[in-house]
Amino acid sequence: MFSLGFPEILIILAIFLLLFGAKRLPGIGAGLGKTVKELRKIREERKTDKEKKKEASKENVISDLKKDVQEIPGVKEAREIKEAADQVKNLTKFLK
Repeated sequence: MFSLGFPEILIILAIFLLLFGAKRLPGIGAGLGKTVKELRKIREERKTDKEKKKEASKENVISDLKKDVQEIPGVKEAREIKEAADQVKNLTKFLK
């Protein structure tokens, strides 16, 4: 693109000085500084909001998947069989 060197910046500052006057330039600078600070704050808030929404959506997807899996025919019975097999396995370890 293009770059601004020292002479270009001086010309721009001279134009601002002529347009607004020496008394109003500090106020304009302060206003610009506050505006930039507020824009950064808003950008950070949006970024954290997006991250929170992303985490919440992941949690919702996982809970939805768990519900869907539980509704599959035979899953409940398979889980009960697995729990019974684990109990038998633990009993046989204890008896040996």
